[in-house]
Amino acid sequence: MLRDFIIRSRAPLRLGFAGGGTDLSPYCDIYGGCVLNSTIDRYAYTTIEKNSDDLVTFYSQEKDFKINFGCKDDIEVSQDLIIHKAVYKYFINKFNNSKNISLKMSTFCDAPPGSGLGSSSTLVVSMIHAFVELFSLSMDDYEISQLAYHLERNVCGFEGGKQDQYSATFGGFNFMEFGPDNSVNIIPLRVKNWIINELEASTILYFTGISRDSSKIVNEQSRNVSESTNSAIEALHEIKNEAINMKNNLLKGNFEGIKKSLKIGWEEKKKSAFSVSNSHIDKVHNAALDNGALAGRLSGAGGGGFMLFYVPAPNRIKVIETLNGFGGYTTNCHFTEKGSQAWRIPLRNKKINSLKYKI
Repeated sequence: MLRDFIIRSRAPLRLGFAGGGTDLSPYCDIYGGCVLNSTIDRYAYTTIEKNSDDLVTFYSQEKDFKINFGCKDDIEVSQDLIIHKAVYKYFINKFNNSKNISLKMSTFCDAPPGSGLGSSSTLVVSMIHAFVELFSLSMDDYEISQLAYHLERNVCGFEGGKQDQYSATFGGFNFMEFGPDNSVNIIPLRVKNWIINELEASTILYFTGISRDSSKIVNEQSRNVSESTNSAIEALHEIKNEAINMKNNLLKGNFEGIKKSLKIGWEEKKKSAFSVSNSHIDKVHNAALDNGALAGRLSGAGGGGFMLFYVPAPNRIKVIETLNGFGGYTTNCHFTEKGSQAWRIPLRNKKINSLKYKI
């Protein structure tokens, strides 16, 4: 099956602007949630290639960790590289009569786990899309996103929301609605080029140096909703409302409104769970604002990872120098339009026909 080509795929990471946390159960199951995010030019990659000696190999490059199985082994979906195993087993069971295929699947990501950029879910989407290409399947954006959510949350048991799988698959700026009836509606936003350019010029990403475990924050927030903690529920209502405001401001190019929504969203996010922020994050945030940033927040669940700052262009260098003094690092932000993609690389100079998917 893999004698003549290598499969490669990539899926983009995302930056959360507003609404994060309202895509979590049980909040979205009771009240419905909405999120605004955009994909950026950082990716999770998957390579599937021929293996030797009837082996099945899973390799995580960022962890430098490898597992080998024989083709006759029963690969149990548990423990190390559980996501790799879950994706492989799903496609083998469903599309190859549960018979193992000898291959090597290697993955790497442009951001570490716990970055707040949706790296774990994006990696799942990348792996799924690679197998879609391998088996020449036809799966639309919603099907891939739903499968990624099912494998990560239900099969592997990782806690988290729903937005990351959809952002990685669809790509671009999206407004996402999550209904109480488990419905999902992805609304691609047609943001004008000048608005995107100005947003890039005004955005600084800062990695705190802390790769956090989001499950603690997710569990705390979910528990607050389950126990009807009024302050947390009201905070999530406000977060959802600011996602709607952010969408309208973004489409109009109202940067004063964008700044306001970022500020309100961050203050309400901290009320949804105690572990969202800490003293170090607060110091970084306040220092950036004292030196020219107009708004800032953590991307993702909170607790660490990347922070997003909205900074007028004349203040950019001063804010960067301030942030770099806290032991992390700053980076530019470039938004992307395309979602996950997969392709075939011919070997032995043979021309390989590849199905093309709009994903």
